Amino acid sequence: MSKKYSNLKAMFAITKGSLLSIIRNPSSVIFTLLFPLIFIIVFGFISSGSSKYDIAFYSKSDKDNPIYKNLVSSGNLKLVENASDTELESQLEKGKIEAMLLITKNPAGTNPIYTVEVKTNKSTQERSALTKLIISHFVDAINSKSLPEAPKVAEIKEAEVSGRIYKMIDFILPGQLGFSILSAGVFGTAFVLLSLRETLVIKRFFATPINRKFIVIGEGISRLIFSLSGSAIIILIGHFFFSFTLVNGVETFINMMIVSALGLIVFLGFGFVVSNISKNVNSVPAIANLITLPQFLLAGTFFPIDNFPAWLQPVSNALPLTYLNDALRKIAFEGAGILIIGTDLLILCGWGIVIYAFAIIFFKWE
Repeated sequence: MSKKYSNLKAMFAITKGSLLSIIRNPSSVIFTLLFPLIFIIVFGFISSGSSKYDIAFYSKSDKDNPIYKNLVSSGNLKLVENASDTELESQLEKGKIEAMLLITKNPAGTNPIYTVEVKTNKSTQERSALTKLIISHFVDAINSKSLPEAPKVAEIKEAEVSGRIYKMIDFILPGQLGFSILSAGVFGTAFVLLSLRETLVIKRFFATPINRKFIVIGEGISRLIFSLSGSAIIILIGHFFFSFTLVNGVETFINMMIVSALGLIVFLGFGFVVSNISKNVNSVPAIANLITLPQFLLAGTFFPIDNFPAWLQPVSNALPLTYLNDALRKIAFEGAGILIIGTDLLILCGWGIVIYAFAIIFFKWE
């Protein structure tokens, strides 16, 4: 009596075979693990120091005075605007800006004329000290220009808030994790599936008794195992060797892995599209790079989107990798839960729906 055919057993066999083919594919290993690790190691050893220091002014700060005008025109200070006082204070506590200033004009006849309150983050002592030094230099220079018998123009009052240090690795690693996931979804999928299609393996799959959905699930599981293994390695190396922040420890790690899995599922759709519209293996890199290269450069992978020209930022904000990178950074450094980053995940899922619709339209058996 013949045994009943097992779709599950066949699915796991497909998963195993697919996983082995991915591991043996040099491009999958290079783009998913090697390149991101190289960038993390390079940036991990680069100092987080910068020649410019971010400052912000409270909304009620007096801006009609020489102190404000000299500070905002300084080549060493970068003014952060277009955010509420609450948002700016949150950035100060997270170490994303060096200081917040409040310039107040004192009552007539008071010496000095202005009071400059400088609030810094005590966790970023080196950068805070340098920022205060620059501000003091400008205030002293203005005071020195006044006549001896005249009142001082301004005095500085200092305050500190508790917070964390926002290191370069805290920005770079989530971006490289997004880089790895996008690469695995597009390059890893496109090359392997096109090869399977050219060798008629996919056509043979559908000639077997296995249910079609188990073929898709098996292929998807193999890529999830490979990509999430790479993601775990990237996160753990960043945390233990370069002090990458996992604010809530294991909980943060698990949330990052969940979001990474969702990102991979979405980006697999791009890989399916590329494999379907490519005529041969040689055309895969060109088409895949049209999809991945703009996202690598414009989605906040290497540089904050705020650093781009204003006309380019809407393009960055339309890319799916932008929302994956933002979600991973919020989880890692801010301790955001899955519900808090719901908007980022919804936009990512929206991209997934659109791209899988195209994958179905362009699907080919051989």
